[in-house]
Amino acid sequence: MFIDGIQMGQYMSRETPTVIDAEAHCDGPCGVYDPASARIAGEAVQSMTKKMLELAKNHSDDCCSAAYINTMSRYAAIKEEEAQKCKDELLVLWTDFFKPQHLESIPDLHDTFWQAAKLCSACKVEVSAEHAQELMDAIENIHNMFWNVKGRSEISWIRAS
Repeated sequence: MFIDGIQMGQYMSRETPTVIDAEAHCDGPCGVYDPASARIAGEAVQSMTKKMLELAKNHSDDCCSAAYINTMSRYAAIKEEEAQKCKDELLVLWTDFFKPQHLESIPDLHDTFWQAAKLCSACKVEVSAEHAQELMDAIENIHNMFWNVKGRSEISWIRAS
């Protein structure tokens, strides 16, 4: 076996190593997972959606100008990138943090995450204030589920905007 180009066999014992059983409720050390990153990405999606709707409303006469197209395309790119980040963060929580035993106390866990992921996809391809708000509501629900599982229900849902 080589690690960083060094042959490790010469440093390893030929005896059977001692096996230590260890268990954890998640794949990484506690404190690694937090729905806050999904919230931040979700807020960016909602912000860009609002900006796109406002820009379209205020520029109905010159919607073909280079400035309008450039600004709208930047907003769209940010919205889509942040929606994907949000989806990635939610999927990590769903698949890595939450475990089968959590289904006992949260029977709608899978549906909640599935719907939230679908909202991320909808927000990528649409410019919908309604879907952006539904996404934020779903993230808030996931925030509450997460902190309740950790026994920290006092952690408040706080929005940056």
